[in-house]
Amino acid sequence: MQSGHVMYVLACCDGSWYAGYTTDLTKRMTLHEAGKAAKYTRGRGPFTLVWYEVFATKTAALQAEYAFKQLTRKQKERYIEERKDK
Repeated sequence: MQSGHVMYVLACCDGSWYAGYTTDLTKRMTLHEAGKAAKYTRGRGPFTLVWYEVFATKTAALQAEYAFKQLTRKQKERYIEERKDK
């Protein structure tokens, strides 16, 4: 998996999505699965990685995460589908 400034999206077993930031996606996924990452994801595993993007800077990745979280579920799905096609 990717290292760098990563914005990622997880699908939780309850159908909800979680967006986050990390510099080591493999390690962060391990922490999520162990219930030691974000409070929101505790008890919502197992997870599926829906999407991730690598950014040049931490600021850019955090801005992308924030903007993604402001979208509706339908807009989030469209955001990912548009980028998967590229």
